Amino acid sequence: MAVLVALGAFLMTLAGGWSAHRVTDRRHLVLGLAGGLMLGVVGLELLPESLETAGTEVYGVPAALLLFVAGFLLAHLVERLLAHRQAAHGAEETNGRTPEVGLTAAAAMVGHSAMDGVAIGAAFQVDDGMGAAVAVAVIAHDFADGFNTYTLTHAYGNARRRALMMLFADAAAPVAGAASTLFFTIPGPLLGGYLGLFGGALLYLAAAEILPEAHHEHPARSTLLCTIAGALFIWLVVGTAHG
Repeated sequence: MAVLVALGAFLMTLAGGWSAHRVTDRRHLVLGLAGGLMLGVVGLELLPESLETAGTEVYGVPAALLLFVAGFLLAHLVERLLAHRQAAHGAEETNGRTPEVGLTAAAAMVGHSAMDGVAIGAAFQVDDGMGAAVAVAVIAHDFADGFNTYTLTHAYGNARRRALMMLFADAAAPVAGAASTLFFTIPGPLLGGYLGLFGGALLYLAAAEILPEAHHEHPARSTLLCTIAGALFIWLVVGTAHG
């Protein structure tokens, strides 16, 4: 089931890359909806489940919360390191067109997408409702992942063939990650910790990347409504799964 669901992430990533060719005026609505879905999954499903599953405390603080914060900071650190690397190379090259920087950033996106697939598989090891909620969040933000993977690769001077190669690698990564969880079962406490870590990283992507990008050029009321609708939809999914 996890692998089949991950195929949705594959298709959504390709859709994002295709949209990088043909950006429409509706992209901000898709990103706004994706941000709401991600926020809903983190707050209404991932964090409560990780707190319940991890179960242990470290110096009076639940281990899941510590890993949640660690996931947020890790995503922030990776994003800052990539930004610093791009700025450093951009200072040396005309118009910042350094192909290696684009490939490095795209490779980081591929690694991130593989971990998304692992998260889908891990969530299905908890129960189908958890798996469905995580899959919705991953599939939603993979549109932005595909868009950014193609754009980063192509914008830094790489040929269209390389950009498409990185796009397909990013699309296949969640499927490979989900498939890997078929060969092992993650122990309960470790699973709870991983879900907490993933939740922190997902929250960072929603708050620092997806939503600001959605509102950057189109600060429209419709974008905000899409974000609220995304969070409410996850509430409906979680309530139905646990009802």
